[in-house]
Amino acid sequence: MDAARFDAWAQDALDQVETALERWVPEDSPAGLGEAMRYAVLGGGKRLRPLLVLAACEAVHGHREAALRAACSVELIHAYSLVHDDMPCMDDDVLRRGKPTVHVAFGEAQAMLAGDAMQALAFEVLTPEEGVDASLQARLCALLARSAGHAGMAGGQAIDLASVGQQLDEAALCDMHRRKTGVLLQASVLMGAACGELDERAWNALAEYGAAIGLAFQVVDDILDVTQDSEVLGKTAGKDQDANKPTYVSVLGLEPARRYAQALRGQAHAALAASGLVDTSRLAQLADKVVERES
Repeated sequence: MDAARFDAWAQDALDQVETALERWVPEDSPAGLGEAMRYAVLGGGKRLRPLLVLAACEAVHGHREAALRAACSVELIHAYSLVHDDMPCMDDDVLRRGKPTVHVAFGEAQAMLAGDAMQALAFEVLTPEEGVDASLQARLCALLARSAGHAGMAGGQAIDLASVGQQLDEAALCDMHRRKTGVLLQASVLMGAACGELDERAWNALAEYGAAIGLAFQVVDDILDVTQDSEVLGKTAGKDQDANKPTYVSVLGLEPARRYAQALRGQAHAALAASGLVDTSRLAQLADKVVERES
């Protein structure tokens, strides 16, 4: 698929996700809570995780309605995690997606509640009363819960907070970021795949693809943190370095980190080639986008 066709597909997918989020994220929650939720999740971000869900679903000719719900649910989990990560008790950041973080705009208590409510809403979106088979709902909920919980994203954040000022080797750093960032990206791929029919070979290959791009995303994030400014990134540049957190750049060095990102892209493409699926071009281009991004 050429770049123009991919961009047209991605824009259409993003429009569908944004429209669905506009519909499902409430405006009328008590005491302004809905306003804080909508501020956190609407009209910003790369939406990489929803694109991965939808691209994987299309690769296996899956259930589109289920995939759209999965795409929105994983973005809600991602958005809630950013709201909580930015709070003073964690990363204490004041800029996200080019605007004040939720706790700056709405206060710490409202930010905490907005994150809690988005986490719950993610599972509500995944479980409609009709339109998606109950067994598929359960599978999607399990994939999302495992990726977001103690063994995944939350556990990775706990390791991250405990690692400030510590010397981590490459294996420990990879384990932390596989949990904190990688598992939710991998789950996005697998949730899309779960919406269709595929054999064990294809499932395992997509899991390998998701793991590779999950780590690649974090490697590139660490590179951009030291090579771009806050205006380009939409968040505070150099924050990890200033906080004395271990990163791929601090552990490997800048050029080795860049080579590692390229190697992970190669692993992602190889996994797709081994999947046996007929058309994985959109997933391949998303892997390229992860490594080539500049913000």
